[in-house]
Amino acid sequence: MSGSDLLLVRHAKAEGQAPEAPLTAEGKAQAARLAEALAGLGITRIVSSPWKRAVETARPLAERLGLEVETDVRLTERVLSGLDLPDWMTHLQASFRDPDLTLPGGESGTQAQARALAALADARDLKGVTVIVTHGNLLALALGLDYAGWAGLRNPDVWRLDTGGHAERVEVGR
Repeated sequence: MSGSDLLLVRHAKAEGQAPEAPLTAEGKAQAARLAEALAGLGITRIVSSPWKRAVETARPLAERLGLEVETDVRLTERVLSGLDLPDWMTHLQASFRDPDLTLPGGESGTQAQARALAALADARDLKGVTVIVTHGNLLALALGLDYAGWAGLRNPDVWRLDTGGHAERVEVGR
C-alpha cells in the first residue's frame, strides 16, 4: 500500500437491507477478521456510510488503530427505486446496461456513481491509506463494474484503488 491509496470495503454480512440493519453474528466475526487483516497497511483514516452495517464493519478496525469512524451520507447504498419491486433484480440488471435509467423514487447509476466518486475524492488522505466502508451496488458503481462484477462481490469485500484509478481486489481473511 502506498500513501493516498483507498481501500474500498463492502460491509460484512448483515441482517437485512434497511439502513438500521445490524451485522449478523457471522458479520461481526468477519469485521473482526477484517480489522486484523488490514491493521498493518498504514491506514490513517476510516470513512463509512452512516448505515449501521457499514459502521459496525468499520468499528473493530477503528478501535484497533485508535481512529475515529467518520461518516459520509454520500456512501449510503444506491436506492434503485422508491417502490417495492418484486422483480428488482431485473431492474438492477437493466440499470447496469443503461446507467441513466432512473426508476420512480430512485437514483440512476450515473447519479450514484458521481456521488460515490465525489465522496472518495474528499476522503483520500494524501499522507496515508483511507478505508472507505460502503455497500455493494455503490461499490460496484464506484469501481465501474458491470452487473456480473456486482454479482461477484462478497461480504465483506476489499478493493484497493490507487490515485491513477486502477482497482484490484485485495484478498483478506473473511
